[in-house]
Amino acid sequence: MNKTPRLLEPAPNWSENERPTLPGSPGSIDHATAKRIQYFIIGLFITLVGGLSNGFITANLPLIQGEYALTPSEAAWIPTVYVMANVSSNLILFKARQQYGLRLFSEIGLVLFIAVLILHLFVHSFGMVLFTRFISGFVAAPLSSLGMYYIMQAFQRANLGKAVYLAFGFQQLGLPLAWIISPALIDVTDWSNLYRFELGLAICCLAMVVALKLPRSLKIEVFEKKDFITFALLAPALACFCIVLSQGPILWWFNNSGLAYLLIVGLGLFLLGLAFEHYRSNPLIMTRWISTGSMLNFILGAIAIRFLMSEQSYATVNFLRSMGMGPDQFVPLYRIIFCGIALGTLFSALSFSRERMFLKLLFAETLILIACALDYHLTRDVRPENFYISQFLVGFAGGAFIGPLILTGMSKALMKGPNYVVTFIVLFSATQNFGGLMGNSFFSTYQQYRSQDYRSQILTDLNSTQEVVQQRIKQYQLLYQNHQSDPQLQQRLALKTLDQNITQESQVRAFNDVIALNGLFALLLLLWGGSNIAWSKYQLYRSKQQTRLAARTRLYTTSTPSHPSNHE
Repeated sequence: MNKTPRLLEPAPNWSENERPTLPGSPGSIDHATAKRIQYFIIGLFITLVGGLSNGFITANLPLIQGEYALTPSEAAWIPTVYVMANVSSNLILFKARQQYGLRLFSEIGLVLFIAVLILHLFVHSFGMVLFTRFISGFVAAPLSSLGMYYIMQAFQRANLGKAVYLAFGFQQLGLPLAWIISPALIDVTDWSNLYRFELGLAICCLAMVVALKLPRSLKIEVFEKKDFITFALLAPALACFCIVLSQGPILWWFNNSGLAYLLIVGLGLFLLGLAFEHYRSNPLIMTRWISTGSMLNFILGAIAIRFLMSEQSYATVNFLRSMGMGPDQFVPLYRIIFCGIALGTLFSALSFSRERMFLKLLFAETLILIACALDYHLTRDVRPENFYISQFLVGFAGGAFIGPLILTGMSKALMKGPNYVVTFIVLFSATQNFGGLMGNSFFSTYQQYRSQDYRSQILTDLNSTQEVVQQRIKQYQLLYQNHQSDPQLQQRLALKTLDQNITQESQVRAFNDVIALNGLFALLLLLWGGSNIAWSKYQLYRSKQQTRLAARTRLYTTSTPSHPSNHE
């Protein structure tokens, strides 16, 4: 039995329209127009900052790897610790917001992040980078909620659905914006510019939150000692999963026994945590609810669509990098992606309708399928401008799907009760983080496997005695004649160049396979989603027909006069 939580302070004198839907959320106050604009600007700024920090790392990871002389495995830890902290903080964020208030939680996180960034300006080490990214991931979770609530204050209560669409759509703008502004920020001789910029953003966020506060919320006592046992079991379990997914394609799945042990530990802790929650009287995670058919469909769909979106972050970026593209050449492409996400978000918000939420998810999947068809048939001559149309469509899909997805799940949680919301928040965060990690991990593994396969095929088909091969080697030797006079060295350099071209060609073919496979997944998800919608509509139609038939039967029974008995 769920006990009624104790109020920690007297409830504000809200009207019925001002009362928040859930404890911990600010009241829906009818602000003046100028103040609404201020809330919207601050909310947009905080939302962008929440995504920029991780975006900077994603955009500059190869450069950071070179700056600190890291191996690929060590470099992969930098984005991994961010995701680990982000997922774990969502386990306690909702209850912390209800008991202490979102603003206090966010301010403490921002102050801690500012202190770590200041320390990072003086301590340049790999360990300090990991610690900074961990704190950044921890702070990003409350910043996302904080930005959403500031944006919601800019809208009237009737339009809160549109505000949610805008808030979660704009959160995705941080990554392309980081790609756009990074080349102008980073000086190869002074990396502290990037950290100073992050520090300035964090200070601005703190100043804005303090200057214009959110309306008061209802604070209740919700934390239990058993919540921390759940956190102690699930947080390291999720961390183990993050490590395995990020390190698997680098260390290779079957070549490192440590990955197997981590996976065993993660699964063990995860199952223990769920079992502990299953038998609690007042659980943090509603295990019985998430095991229902509708929620399993939601979890699979949420993971799958984020999995599909990883085509943009993995295939496009890594293909262009393998073709020798540098950060400056990505800027125009990410401007297109930025516009795609922004327009997709605006389209989704302006066409807001609870009845069309599932249709927008299908629309997003269709756009991803079209993008995969456009990106197929890559060659070594492909450049960023060849991806403009396809990646605009993927960006548009990303902006369009996130709002309907979260409102679909949130409506399911609210129908069950406020205690189910924390379960949904953890689920949503986990599906989006792990969906992206799974996509990158799977496609990286598949691309490496197919690349090696194609390389073996090409080497098998080539024969050094063939005339075409001999001509190509001579062409490469001519290129080095002006720089090297030794014929044997020219021969070795020519063979090395031929080997590099073979490797590049195998990678091109492998990336084509990745895009084709992602397109197949998009088609299957589209068919699955369409069949679910069709089945739901059929069930609704059948229910209505049965209701009408029952009503007609009752009407006929009550209107038919009873006949007198023949024995009278």
